Amino acid sequence: MEQTILEMKNIKKSFSGVYALENINFDLRRGEVHALLGGNGAGKSTLIKVLGGVYKPDAGEILINGKRTEIGSVAEARRLGIGIIHQEIVLVPHLTVAENIFLGREPANKIGFRDVRAIFRRAQQMVDQIGVDIDVRRRVEELTIAQQQLVEIVKEVSFEARILVMDEPTSSLEENEVRLLFQIIRKLKSQAVSIIYISHKMDEILEISDRVTVIRDGYYVGTRDTVETNADELVKLMVGRSFSSLFTRSDVPIGDEVIRVEGLTRKGVFSDITFSVHKGEVLGFTGLVGAGRSEIMRALFGVDRCDKGQVYLYGKQVHFTSASQAIGHGIAMVPEDRKKQGLVLSGTVGFNITLAALRRLAGRLFVRNSQCGSLVEDYIGKLNIKASSSQQIISNLSGGNQQKTVIAKWLSTEPGLLILDEPTRGIDVGAKQEIYMLIDRLSRQGMAIIMISSELPEIMNMCDNVCVVREGRIVARLEKAELSQENIMAHATGGVE
Repeated sequence: MEQTILEMKNIKKSFSGVYALENINFDLRRGEVHALLGGNGAGKSTLIKVLGGVYKPDAGEILINGKRTEIGSVAEARRLGIGIIHQEIVLVPHLTVAENIFLGREPANKIGFRDVRAIFRRAQQMVDQIGVDIDVRRRVEELTIAQQQLVEIVKEVSFEARILVMDEPTSSLEENEVRLLFQIIRKLKSQAVSIIYISHKMDEILEISDRVTVIRDGYYVGTRDTVETNADELVKLMVGRSFSSLFTRSDVPIGDEVIRVEGLTRKGVFSDITFSVHKGEVLGFTGLVGAGRSEIMRALFGVDRCDKGQVYLYGKQVHFTSASQAIGHGIAMVPEDRKKQGLVLSGTVGFNITLAALRRLAGRLFVRNSQCGSLVEDYIGKLNIKASSSQQIISNLSGGNQQKTVIAKWLSTEPGLLILDEPTRGIDVGAKQEIYMLIDRLSRQGMAIIMISSELPEIMNMCDNVCVVREGRIVARLEKAELSQENIMAHATGGVE
């Protein structure tokens, strides 16, 4: 455990004269999980790309097993036993698990043809060795995201990787899938595989890692043994503020009812959903992943149909058969997956901000460019979106700035009810704090807000009341005084009826 197998010393890397990494130090011991923590833009991805042979450092040195090493390409990194599992799945969907594992290096039979039987046999042996329950003859497109991620791990280990980088590996996983991944990680540790674990989720880092290194704005901040640190200290290292100070929630008087839902049901998905939200109120929706929280909101927003139930908006019954109808009645919804559902990644910041409000911004024949420009600049300023200009392509922004752009898009429709589905997923604590401040400001202005979240600290600190969902039903509505992680989880898991 104490043997150091990787050292990165005084690594520097700049782009167009601007340093992304400035004298970064990082080391990795045999059979440990070393978490790499930092905000969006801190330099984590650049450091990993240097290790993976994508970028050549401007200065500094890399030592593997004490020997200075030049990593000039991805192939060279793999030859040195370095495997990187990216956040985005890079498998070929129409090929089988076995074919993906051996892609480009298929074993051949005696006459030189691809040995299909050997491919499947050896792939199944690898899968079984790691402890993954997957049939290697299945096509990748038939697997869940969690299973695909496990296939990525098997593939990298099949290259005899001794250093494995996992970049946000649980971003799309449910709780039970996270448990399975952690079992695999512990098994890899027992086989002396060393893991660099990148995540924004503090609870995961504290559970699975042995050490944590924090970098900020391209600089090395410090390394801590996990057993000797806590979330508060790590957040302070990241952003210079304590964990508790991230949350901003004012004492806002609750106003008139904005929306009331009675007996909303979609067969096989959710049933008998009843709740109300008032002006200035932040109503939380939480529960285990897969409980039906997002599905309830999609139906409320007109995306999915309902079989029965009534919805009353400002006291009048409404029935939405499309999202455009909901938008027209002053409802906005920030979706869970910003990249697939919230943004046009090839579009500019300005284009994305105005996308939902084009009907309001259009004249008789054309969109009023001056009004669009003013609106865009207004929201870039209000939400502190860090972009070179409104014409910057959205895919080039950090996750936090992409998320703020999605929120700006929906705020530009001037809603009375804002639905936020996992609004801080996959963003750093600095961006989280800005979103919390925004939620508080909107609440003080009288907006009604529904916030779906799996992160219990933000549910408890930001919400006035919380609906706990289990298996498609609201099993509890808890007031502020009743909120605790134990109470919420007891209802979410069925420990309380």
